[in-house]
Amino acid sequence: MMTFDFSGKTVLVTGAARGIGAAITTEFLVARARVIAADILGDALAELRADHPAMITEVIDLGDLAAVKNRFGTLAPDVVVMAAGGVRGQSRKPLEDVTDDEWRMVYDGNVMSALNVMRAVIPAMKARGSGRIVTISSGAGLKPSLTGIQSYCSAKHGLIGLTRQMALELGPFGITVNSVAPGFLRTSPDYERQWDSYGTEGQRRMLSNIAMRRLGEPDDIAAACAFLASDRASFITGQVLPVTGHPFP
Repeated sequence: MMTFDFSGKTVLVTGAARGIGAAITTEFLVARARVIAADILGDALAELRADHPAMITEVIDLGDLAAVKNRFGTLAPDVVVMAAGGVRGQSRKPLEDVTDDEWRMVYDGNVMSALNVMRAVIPAMKARGSGRIVTISSGAGLKPSLTGIQSYCSAKHGLIGLTRQMALELGPFGITVNSVAPGFLRTSPDYERQWDSYGTEGQRRMLSNIAMRRLGEPDDIAAACAFLASDRASFITGQVLPVTGHPFP
């Protein structure tokens, strides 16, 4: 069994309040990291902190670049894992009915949030000559999305593009940039609604199309993030690791 020790390391996790982000936060706390958990959901973040009093919490809107730079610009984290995103309460509808505001909301939550955090933390990583950045993309960034939400699919493709481009740019500074692409997980009210919409037969069909015959769990994603953030992955960069229980995204 591979275990990780992040003693003496500072890890920033965004989108940390629930689901995948909460599991990632717990993974690094167990591995003895100093963890800063950031999210816009203050109440959920407080609940997580009640279970893990050693963590540091930051209630913040990652779409606000000035606030992000102010909070994280001097943090100098060793590791950043960006789990903020999702479909932002939206559901499938024809593209011609999608408003500009709806499109921007999803794109900002998934791509601009990651871009703003990178802008804030990269200077300190460059100065130190090391760092690990992990984005949480999706199988929807590698193929059409099961959600049917065009902005979400586009945003996750964009996040993977940003990940790969920054890997090339930051490699000379000793910084790796990779992405973990989960399959479908029941990690939020949005995804619970999607799961329920399939009905019993649709759920059975989805499971039968997964080689491992189960849905993923947040801990599956957290373990992949810990590996990519570890010294064992020091020569891996610009890669997308699908964590889908299947040979294909």
